[in-house]
Amino acid sequence: MSVMQGLRHERYRLCSFILNKCSSNNRIISQLFVKPQQQRQFSLQSTFDSIAKTQSGIFKSLSESAPVEYCQKFLLNVHDTTGLPWWATIICTTVMMRGCVTVPLAIYQNYIMAKLEFVKLEMDEIAQELKKETAIAVKMYNWDEKTARITFKRSIRKQWQGLIQRENCHPFKTTLLIFFQIPLWISLSVSLRNLVYMLPQQDTSAQITFTELSVGGFGWIPNLTVVDSSLVLPILFGLLNLAIIEMQTLSKINVPTKLQRYLTNFFRGLSLVMIPVASAVPSCVVLYWTTSSAFGFVQNLVLISPKIRRICKIPQTPSEIEQPYQHILLGFKQKCRNLTSGFKT
Repeated sequence: MSVMQGLRHERYRLCSFILNKCSSNNRIISQLFVKPQQQRQFSLQSTFDSIAKTQSGIFKSLSESAPVEYCQKFLLNVHDTTGLPWWATIICTTVMMRGCVTVPLAIYQNYIMAKLEFVKLEMDEIAQELKKETAIAVKMYNWDEKTARITFKRSIRKQWQGLIQRENCHPFKTTLLIFFQIPLWISLSVSLRNLVYMLPQQDTSAQITFTELSVGGFGWIPNLTVVDSSLVLPILFGLLNLAIIEMQTLSKINVPTKLQRYLTNFFRGLSLVMIPVASAVPSCVVLYWTTSSAFGFVQNLVLISPKIRRICKIPQTPSEIEQPYQHILLGFKQKCRNLTSGFKT
């Protein structure tokens, strides 16, 4: 009997010890009673909150950045100086900015690409000579295959760098257009968004601008602060981007590489994806996007003309087409026939 009482006493002491430990630690109790599914929900919610907070901080920093502030002030100055309605102000500002920034850079890009084409042609001849010299050196000095390959690559690299320096046409210069055009596109888009949402400060001036945008539209979009419910501008924006991609593809006679084909298909898909994105933003922003794409289409169309290229001092290259517009038209008709026959089969 005394043994049984001793065992009960030990069990009682053990249970009391466990209960005291659990009651003194609320986190252990919560972990005991919260189900794993609830824990996952709490974890996901905290993750979503963290992402939303990060995105909010990024957009806030972007909307208050110096480039956006300059673009916003420029838009307001153009509107106040010209007295144009906001739809015309957006179009005129887009044409001015692209004409002053992207057109000179696009001409320079084509100039560098033409010089690079000549450098590559010259490099092919040099490579053939270096192969012969390497073969002779292998016999004279008993080089193994690895030594010959390393020496050949080193010589090719040295000759390439020498030609690039001589012609002053480093390939990086062809990317200058992108490095200026993308930040400009983002800055103007965010500045228009700021005008719609009265950012960064909701003062009297911001409220007046918002009111002017509300009645500063045209045709089917009288209110530039709301989305284009007719989807005319978003669809036109997507079609213009697709037209630019197809025009650039059809204006080349060289067979595209595998990477170029992948990039072309990627940008085709991106053009289609941007249509629903454009249908969810204020129409003033979509008006800017559409105007910018229309300007880009005309710019690319003009810069493939041989006469315009000679005026802009762009050298004539072997890959240049004498009648580019006829070539593009024939290529477009051929694509349409291929698509039609594909649907029929």
